[in-house]
Amino acid sequence: MGNVFERIEKTGIIPVIKISEADKAIPLAKALCEGGLPAAEVTFRTDAAAEAIKLIRGRFPNMTVGAGTVLTKKQVDEAVSAGAEFIVSPGLNPKVVSYCMDVGVPVIPGCSSPSDIETTLELGLDTVKFFPAEAAGGVAMIKAMSAPYSGVKFMPTGGIDLKNLNDYLGFDKVIACGGSFMVKEDYIKNGEWDKIRSLTQTAVQTMLGFELAHIGINGENEKEAVESANMFSRMFMFDAKGGNSSVFCGSGIEIMKKPYLGKNGHIAIGTNSVPRAVNYLESKGFGFRYDSAKYNEKGKLTAIYFDTEISGFAIHLVNKK
Repeated sequence: MGNVFERIEKTGIIPVIKISEADKAIPLAKALCEGGLPAAEVTFRTDAAAEAIKLIRGRFPNMTVGAGTVLTKKQVDEAVSAGAEFIVSPGLNPKVVSYCMDVGVPVIPGCSSPSDIETTLELGLDTVKFFPAEAAGGVAMIKAMSAPYSGVKFMPTGGIDLKNLNDYLGFDKVIACGGSFMVKEDYIKNGEWDKIRSLTQTAVQTMLGFELAHIGINGENEKEAVESANMFSRMFMFDAKGGNSSVFCGSGIEIMKKPYLGKNGHIAIGTNSVPRAVNYLESKGFGFRYDSAKYNEKGKLTAIYFDTEISGFAIHLVNKK
């Protein structure tokens, strides 16, 4: 069960899909994958849901695909038979939750109050869907409920778009956000796959927030690093600040006290989430040096180098915060 939740968390955004024609499932899934989100929650709000899940799982076996708006045990059976890897419900039905656990399929029930969460914990779960997210109080409500229920994780859905996406994802109790803004029903009905692909890519760019963090220059020794830093300081009035292995000039230039990775040095790219960035980039075929990985006190990946250089510079990802 944990493996599915880990994949959901690394993906960050789960497109919530209402599809009325199963034959549109394949081009839709293709557009999502090409846009950078190999995941989908196919809602059981139409008769085509089970067949759509089956088609997507058959053509794109590496996609993380679940069933949403599951209200009955019968729908659980239909979803699991079609290949759904997880079940999501809009509310909390203890009978449906218990049945999912009995058949061994991960379930994320909808919760919007402390009472819902306590019932979920009593059932043995610690991950819930917060729905309807914006109408139920948004990020502030999630943070308020997290205080007494610190072990609970949330997947908010409802009213989430590009404007508030990172408000939710920036809170460490949120594993992912469900959203339909890139897969609106009309886009699917009209076969607007290019639009879905573009909106999906924009959502991923917004979530990851790539930007230049700093440039590292390989100095031969500490003396050279200090001299170079002082030169930048005299030129541009950057504050020079020494560390154990390097000297920073302002926030954008780092001079290493001895050569490190990269022929000439390194370029650090900041991101809102290193784990999600790595997941996205690996899906695009890029590799990483896991021997360079750094983790925080909670065991979360905070920095890592790519396994290749660009123009003599090693490239690494760092968390913005």
